[in-house]
Amino acid sequence: MSLSQAQKKAFRSIGHHLNPVVTVSENGISEGVLAELDRALSDHELIKVKLALPERDDRGIILEELVAASGAELVQKIGKMALLYRKNPRVNPKLSNVQRFEGHHGRH
Repeated sequence: MSLSQAQKKAFRSIGHHLNPVVTVSENGISEGVLAELDRALSDHELIKVKLALPERDDRGIILEELVAASGAELVQKIGKMALLYRKNPRVNPKLSNVQRFEGHHGRH
């Protein structure tokens, strides 16, 4: 499932308003982090992840592992922030960042 450029652009503008819900520290990827990531993606579909690692290369490796482990798609990576998306067909529209923001700009 590959996102189109238009979808990515829309998701990036939504992501701009999001706060990171999962933070990965120098301890790396624990079961807890993966569980948190999975829950956040299921609830919100589009989430921001903070990679609190000083080394850029480490951040890239960790991000690849997160994407692989979660089955999510990387929408954007800027510095220590990454935007991940995973569609949930049974998502609660009130929780989904995608459905909440699409077409509702200006009234949150």
